[in-house]
Amino acid sequence: MYRAIALFSAFLVLLAPTNAGAQTQPVVDEIVAVVADQILLRSEVNAVVAGVARQQGIQISDALWNDALQQLVDEKVLVIHARRDTTLTVTDDQVDQTLNQRIAAMSAQVGGERRLEEAYGKTIVEIKAELRDDFRDQILADNYRQRRLAQIKVTPSDVQEFFRQFPTDSLPTLPEAVRVSHIVRYPAVTQDARDEAREILSAIRDSIVVGGGSFEEWAEAFSEDPGSAQNGGRYENMSLGEMVPEFAAVASRAAPGVVSGIFETEFGLHILRVNSRRGDAVDYNHILIQFDAAKSDPQVAIDHLNVVRDSLLAGEIQFAEAARRHSEDQRSAAQGGRVIDPQSGERDLFIEALGPFWQTALRDLPVDSISVPQEVELLNGRRAYHIVLLTRRTPAHQVNIQTDYAFIEQYALRQKQSEEITKWLRGLRKGVYIDIRAEAGAASTASN
Repeated sequence: MYRAIALFSAFLVLLAPTNAGAQTQPVVDEIVAVVADQILLRSEVNAVVAGVARQQGIQISDALWNDALQQLVDEKVLVIHARRDTTLTVTDDQVDQTLNQRIAAMSAQVGGERRLEEAYGKTIVEIKAELRDDFRDQILADNYRQRRLAQIKVTPSDVQEFFRQFPTDSLPTLPEAVRVSHIVRYPAVTQDARDEAREILSAIRDSIVVGGGSFEEWAEAFSEDPGSAQNGGRYENMSLGEMVPEFAAVASRAAPGVVSGIFETEFGLHILRVNSRRGDAVDYNHILIQFDAAKSDPQVAIDHLNVVRDSLLAGEIQFAEAARRHSEDQRSAAQGGRVIDPQSGERDLFIEALGPFWQTALRDLPVDSISVPQEVELLNGRRAYHIVLLTRRTPAHQVNIQTDYAFIEQYALRQKQSEEITKWLRGLRKGVYIDIRAEAGAASTASN
């Protein structure tokens, strides 16, 4: 994590505004630690400190600087041990995918790839070449750490002991939570909306193919894909398996360098240009024009959901099977409609964290009941309609071991993992030469 923050912060520091009237003094970099045959520079630690302080909204301090130094030393120790482990491998595709994601994120932070290139003084290709080995090491270290984390488990007695350390009068109150499943249908795209999107995209395609315009410039100006528009519509080494089927079908057969015809997916209308293919990995640029949501017709979706709901209430089909057959939300449909927290994987969802559409649907819905069709905003930001099955409602209450075992178990596991990893890293350090050459007192330099 700290290595990632360092990479981010190093770029952001390049863009930080300077006070032209201030008297400047040269800052001399120095080696602050040696780990085996690798060195850590003061600038690396300073970048981490600046990034953490910015993200957490805290003041730079000697303690923060020392903590960052130790974390970076641990990262290098992990890399050294991971390199020694012949059972761990990192493929070029893994490095490419992680590197592409990070470059895209950094570009978004600074206002696009061109701004990143200007700030770094190198092309994107050169930046990636320079960072490739760092990212390979980072993935290797992460895999080494994750393998150790996977070995750490908590027993029921561990959970009980963790819970007993908190005084009864200091236990937190958990907000109301629900378990839900749903079946989703998207509003029908009207012909007017489809025609309008096609007209816009046809004009863009003609400007590129006939007029000789830059695909990247048109994508940056008009593409409605937030994940790629600022990068000229480009995705590098995207697996065909990560694409929706309609997009994958075109990307898998389009001739490299040729702008495709207009095609449709659930997101709207696209054109793409394949730059290269290697196996099932495709480097491409695309332009997306979405259908105007204001011109969509929700009635078809509502009618469909009402028919499905009638079948469910009549006992003609089980909810899970109906979700697999009828839901257009692929994430939940594959799980029989079950809605889970994408971060933790938990089924119990705090209702206050759900959006207003969900809260409206669940407000007066009895347990084991199915709602009427209602509007919802999905995780991908798209509006749709759904029917909701409420299978459990847990009122707000003070946390207790009987009803909240899974919740407490998560925190007990995190604490045990933290403790065990700290001990493990301490042991790993014994097998590596480490020379710490600078500690507190660097905070003032980090803030320059």
